[in-house]
Amino acid sequence: MMLLVTSRLPSPWGTYSISAFGLEGDRFPHIVLHRGIEDALVSGAPVPVRIHSECMTGDVFASKRCDCGEQLHHALDHFKRHGGMLIYLRQEGRGIGLVEKLRAYNLQDEGLNTYEANAAMGHGEDDRQYTDAVAILAHYKVGSVRLLTNNPLKGKALKAAGVNVVERIPLVGTENAENAEYLKAKKEITGHLF
Repeated sequence: MMLLVTSRLPSPWGTYSISAFGLEGDRFPHIVLHRGIEDALVSGAPVPVRIHSECMTGDVFASKRCDCGEQLHHALDHFKRHGGMLIYLRQEGRGIGLVEKLRAYNLQDEGLNTYEANAAMGHGEDDRQYTDAVAILAHYKVGSVRLLTNNPLKGKALKAAGVNVVERIPLVGTENAENAEYLKAKKEITGHLF
């Protein structure tokens, strides 16, 4: 994996540097947005970081079935105020892909929770990997982070790879009738911290 290109991205959350990481010719690379981290990179101070796995339905279409889009926007709002880095990993549906995720939605509509639906289709509860995120942090020489997450697995993965997680900053979304069971399953099954 390598840095493919960097450009400027003005957004409602400020102007970011946007970079694509992947293999040459990769049509769906990982994306990194960062702003206001230059001093931290020089001093070695912890960088606010959000590792966000792609969720087309939540991030793009504001699905009420999850809290992914809200978490993404809360992180960008945090970075607007404090600076930080978003690592947007292309691992849709906890690593199972968009088509399988939509099939899992149908199973959820039949009564399975989000993890049971994945398992019923032969997938793990969470097939995501964070090795590419660790490699991206290494590219920027970020060794210490303030991690914006509710997922304890992300912090464990970073710590296991030698990244110092000095703080966990929660990202609380809005509970509604469509996502209440989803949020409950995340808390009870994988220990998400809200």
